[in-house]
This record gives sequence, C-alpha cells and structure tokens, in this order.
Amino acid sequence: MKTYIMRVIRLMFGLLLYAIGIVLTINADIGYAPWDVFHVGFASTFGMSIGMASIITGLAIGVIAVILGEKIGIGTVLNMVLIGVFVDWIMLAGFVPIATNFFFGVPMMITGIVTISLATYFYISAAFGSGPRDSLMVAVTRKTGLPVGFCRGSIEILAVIVGWQLGGKVGVGTILFAFLIGFFVQTTFKALHFNATEISHETLDQTFLTITGKPAK
Repeated sequence: MKTYIMRVIRLMFGLLLYAIGIVLTINADIGYAPWDVFHVGFASTFGMSIGMASIITGLAIGVIAVILGEKIGIGTVLNMVLIGVFVDWIMLAGFVPIATNFFFGVPMMITGIVTISLATYFYISAAFGSGPRDSLMVAVTRKTGLPVGFCRGSIEILAVIVGWQLGGKVGVGTILFAFLIGFFVQTTFKALHFNATEISHETLDQTFLTITGKPAK
C-alpha cells in the first residue's frame, strides 16, 4: 500500500508540475507552446477559459489514443481534468510572473519546456495511464517505431497549425517549443533510464480492484 500511495503522489506531483510548466510557457509571452496555441485559439473561439479548453481537448485526444490501442487509467482521467484546473488556478493566483521583454521570455520558455519534460516523466512513470496527449505520443511511437522525440515534435507542429487557424498566438516561443520539446522529453527519459513504451499502465478496472478488492462490473 505504501508503494501505491507513493505512485499516487508521483502522479499528482507530475500533473501539478505540468500545469506550472504550461503557465511558464504562456507567461513567457513570446508565443504560446503548440498545444496552448490550440487551447487559447479554441477558448477564444468558443468563449471559455484556457483550462476548460484543455479539458475538452484532452477528452477528444483520449478517445483517439484509445482507438490506437492505449490503455485508459485513472492517471489519464485525472490528466484530462486536473491539468486544466491547475492551469486556471495558477493563472488566477498570479504567482508566475509575466515576462516583460524578449530576453526574459526566452529563458522562461525554456524553463517551462524543461518543467513539462520532467513532469511527463513523473506522471507516466506512476503507471496509472499516460495523459491523453502523451498517450497519443506513445501510441504513435509504438505504431510507427519512430523515435519518441520525433513523434512528439510532429504532433506539436500539427497542433500549432490548427491552433493558429483558430486564432492562437504564434511566435518565437512556439517555434522553440515545437522543436525543443521532443529533444528535452527524449533527453529526460534517457537521463533517467526510462522507456515510456515499456511501462505497463494500470487500467481503471485494475485500480478499482486494488481499492475495493472487487472487480469492476
């Protein structure tokens, strides 16, 4: 049970860290990260918060990942909901400053990318199911056999194109994120001797059985 609790803590820490990374990239103010270009464009188009746009997008991507064969776990569900909620809370609290110039914005953007890469390791390694976006990354990596960094980067670039069409802000930071996130994720995983495709994620049914001692109906 102690190991299980530590996995839950790892998951929650990873989700919070991911939200902090997102806010860092947004507040760098040199162009949103690819998925945030999409989220902000989506939010602006349909009149909702960035966090809510993130939740809706996550649900849609989660369905695609399931179709591609990825397992859904409690971590997947919490990722869909909590990252969006955490982003809204952090932005409302205002403790992450907004960059006042380009020279402050660039290191802030890179810090956000590193934070997101590390957060990805924490919540995927908890083995409660990858988040929807990372489930898609892992599914594409598994299906194509291409490097995880290349797959992640390709998905991010596609998100930029669609988000830009919806009115999301594209800038130097967007380009930095799109081309660096794959490198940093791959470097982080390699440094920590972690292979995301080898993780056996716990499904919702398995989590229910662990908690209640009874199989889900």
